[in-house]
Amino acid sequence: MPPERRISRRRLRACHECDWVMALPPLSSGQQALCPRCGHAAVTRHRYPAQRSMALAITTLILLSMALGYPFLSFSASGVSNHIELLDASTELIHFHEPLVAIAVLLTTIVLPTVYLVGIIWVQAGLLTGNVLPLSRLITRSLIHLYPWMMVDVFLIGTLVSLIKIASLADIVLGPSFWAFGAYALLLLATTQSVDRDWLWFALAGEPAAPDSARTGEPAAPQGLSGCSTCGLVNALGANEKGRCQRCHEPLHLRRPYSLQRTWALLAASAIMYIPANVYPIMTTTSLGSSTSNTILGGVIELARMGSWPVAIVILIASIIVPLGKLIALVWLCSVAPRAAQMNALSRTRLYRLTEFIGRWSMVDIFVVAILVALIRAGNLMSVTPGPAALAFASVVVLTMLAARSFEPRLLWDYANSAQGYPNDPSLPPPSSSLQKGPADKEQPA
Repeated sequence: MPPERRISRRRLRACHECDWVMALPPLSSGQQALCPRCGHAAVTRHRYPAQRSMALAITTLILLSMALGYPFLSFSASGVSNHIELLDASTELIHFHEPLVAIAVLLTTIVLPTVYLVGIIWVQAGLLTGNVLPLSRLITRSLIHLYPWMMVDVFLIGTLVSLIKIASLADIVLGPSFWAFGAYALLLLATTQSVDRDWLWFALAGEPAAPDSARTGEPAAPQGLSGCSTCGLVNALGANEKGRCQRCHEPLHLRRPYSLQRTWALLAASAIMYIPANVYPIMTTTSLGSSTSNTILGGVIELARMGSWPVAIVILIASIIVPLGKLIALVWLCSVAPRAAQMNALSRTRLYRLTEFIGRWSMVDIFVVAILVALIRAGNLMSVTPGPAALAFASVVVLTMLAARSFEPRLLWDYANSAQGYPNDPSLPPPSSSLQKGPADKEQPA
């Protein structure tokens, strides 16, 4: 076997979105390896990945502790004032009998990011000291599952929208916690982007050789192979088309079992919850003894009447257009997946990526409610209470995110492949382009 073939076999990957088997080339810092079939980023390499992630995670945790320890926001109107801390955005919801919404706010902004950051520090500390700490593989597996549910950046946008909504009604003061939280949101984003999963798993457990029968430039499924969605390793599946990754022990399937059925069920539940989320009021505002209940659309109209067109457009897109558009897009993808033509598979895959990316941003309206409920507490003079639509809308966001994650994008490529005996698409690079020539990837743990 030629040396190049042995090297490429050690670094094989099966694309998570289109199932294309490819060989990774040696990568320098700042470079990406993209799937030649669908353009999905298989690997992104960073310089000093362990040191970078460790430093960012520690700094982010310090900023989070500062954000929790100081006043977040304060307001004053007609001689009445109030100030809140960051945790009040969730704890005040419990007082209004919205414990599930409170838990969602607390998990997505404080608890899950903290667990993620501590996990990064634990794993990287072991690598930097040359002694892998216990549970490092389990923790590293968990990081990829935690990432989509951290919504600190969305909460920051929700806070800014809240301030704009009440700026004309009261004097707002931004506390030290607000600025610490803004820096925390930015550094958390930088931390998640700094994690090089390919390097991390190589440092933790090496790179077992790919199965002898693996061929590049073809889909993995007809070869009885499956690429691990957690560590990326290409594994051979048993006769029952199931197995576990030999490196990270993640469960493997040729295709996710009952993917379409699960997605349809989650979409049906989302559609049902979407009705009360838009029919019932999401919050009630009391001013000078007069109460006004606003639905999501009513709030958008009120903002437009006040002249806050940019905020009204943000809420309209995030709270109405995005959830509805995501529902329609996923329903369409589920409908066409069993009979998708390969000539349209790339555009449909890009639509799937978009629906998966934008889903979390619909939580901005829930965070707006959480901030206003905690901050505006002046009795009959001025107060905000959550409406029954808050829980329904949070359910829509969570259910659509679960639906997007349960959908199997590789189904969009399967029909044409099976109908044509898994041929190479003439519009794609020839199989030889997936075999990278050159010296072996010498990257070692920092």
